[in-house]
Amino acid sequence: MDEVIQVTQWLSSITPRKKAKLFFFTTHADAPSPMVGSNDVDTHEETQLPLATTVALHNFKNIDEFLKKKVNTFSCYNVIENEITKTDYEYLRFYSACKYLDVVPPFLDLEKISAIQNKFEMTDEERDYRLLLDSADLVLEKVCDSLKPAGVSQMWTALRKDRNLIRGVKTIDIIGFFVDPNPTGIKECLFFFIVRFLQKADKINRVNTNRLERLIAQCDESSSCEEGKTIDFIIDSLRFYPTELYPFGFCLIMCVIEGRDGAMQEIEKTMEISRHLGMITHTEKNPTKETIELVKKELMKPKYQFYSSFTCWFMSHGDSNSMVLADGETIEREWFLTSFPDISTFQLKPKVFFMVSCRGANKFSLKGDEFEGQSATCDYYDIGSALIRNRMLDITDSVRDISYVQPMMDTLVAYSTILDHLSGRANTHGSIYVDRACVLMSENISRVRSLTEILEHLSQDLHEILQETMDEDRIVYKQACHYDSFFRKTLKLPYTRHPKEDVHSAPQ
Repeated sequence: MDEVIQVTQWLSSITPRKKAKLFFFTTHADAPSPMVGSNDVDTHEETQLPLATTVALHNFKNIDEFLKKKVNTFSCYNVIENEITKTDYEYLRFYSACKYLDVVPPFLDLEKISAIQNKFEMTDEERDYRLLLDSADLVLEKVCDSLKPAGVSQMWTALRKDRNLIRGVKTIDIIGFFVDPNPTGIKECLFFFIVRFLQKADKINRVNTNRLERLIAQCDESSSCEEGKTIDFIIDSLRFYPTELYPFGFCLIMCVIEGRDGAMQEIEKTMEISRHLGMITHTEKNPTKETIELVKKELMKPKYQFYSSFTCWFMSHGDSNSMVLADGETIEREWFLTSFPDISTFQLKPKVFFMVSCRGANKFSLKGDEFEGQSATCDYYDIGSALIRNRMLDITDSVRDISYVQPMMDTLVAYSTILDHLSGRANTHGSIYVDRACVLMSENISRVRSLTEILEHLSQDLHEILQETMDEDRIVYKQACHYDSFFRKTLKLPYTRHPKEDVHSAPQ
């Protein structure tokens, strides 16, 4: 059959809503930066004009033309070995979006997709199409699905009132002030236009969504939300790090085995819980400084742009400032923690470090009943209160910026013990901290708890356990863990999502 006819038949089989979503996923806002080849970038017209004209004219002609152009480009594309191009990236995104929406063209060359995945050096686990979907876009899709056409129309009205933001933007004028979003697919096109416009204007990204939340907050709940949804529910969904679908992220396990009883148990537990959480895992036994440098170089490869989060378990002996490697050399803990968050492939994504080692030799020793628990309370104020809000600074958009980000932002470092203190171990099971952390994460996964909630529970659980030194003194002591967080959103742990067990049902 003629290819033109095939493409036409394929497009006619896709509903307007799915066309809008396919266009949205295909025009992803944050393409990976370490790309070789074409210097061409998505233009304002490419990503927004088809959406604007579709909303204004109530027909999908321009989106159809865009999708036809993509299909034709891929059809003529020759995969060049060893060189990753922008088209490679777009091809994978297009394929994953089609697969997600259950609209894969029957004529799409799957051998080319496999060849491109080879260029990205993807393992068998990484060839799951869900890895290629952008989690932030999936969250925004759910927000759109939670809103009625009237809600998106109210967002549009609120956006149009921000004259400084929309001044001189032609696509805004194409749509006009009053919009009828009720025809099938038009609501989606208008919402996705608003999102892409705010992204291109550098007002929102995968972490900073305040500007979008403020537009949603101006909607009338009774007329703007789908059944069972509320404005608060929709806004709350934007306040979590986007880690939708499988995999939950990439997990790196580094464990010094030499001289550490139970170290293999630590590896088994951390591997089990990371897989239970739906992470793709890599283990380095007995790491050296050279190993660490090689891992950092590996994580700079383009394929890691597709991951939604990064987790690292580092288990070794240590003191207040450093950690002991397998060859007896030491590395500064601060150097390790500041070198990984700066890796570009995981920017604007949650990065979690579990640092399991002693940080000194001190012990919180227990002597009889001479210890008492202490608690502290603090006052909380309702910022929604008019009285309080009137006393706050008026922070305008003109003094806000989301372009420049401190490297440590979106990073959480969890320590197995406090500074200058021991980190307890069991002879056969290894680190008690690792054991309790894995148990609690496993128990809480089905409840979709946030990571910090679990770490707080872990702090309570660990501090209840009486431990004993292995030396002659046999001192009974308690261990206290803690974490430092630079998170800007909440990181929720997912339901169990093993790739072989996950059954995907396509969106409407």
